[in-house]
Amino acid sequence: MTEQLVQILGSILVLIPFALAQLGRVNPRSLSYLTLNLAGSGALAVDAAVTLQWGFLLLEGTWAVVSLFGLAGELRLSRRTPRGAER
Repeated sequence: MTEQLVQILGSILVLIPFALAQLGRVNPRSLSYLTLNLAGSGALAVDAAVTLQWGFLLLEGTWAVVSLFGLAGELRLSRRTPRGAER
């Protein structure tokens, strides 16, 4: 039961920002989008590792790493950009 709850929550954390990005409601480079993707894909990757689902681990682990790099890049950029300045 706990495993299924993790899978559902992780999927929701990935799918909601994805759907909002497709509808033009959120920027896929935004901190909120990247953070939710990292949290969801990270939870799914851990679940996949625990249950030895290697293909799922490859997919979600890659998704988490890409989200982490994107988030790190956006955080670095936001520290260099003065408040109120356009990117």
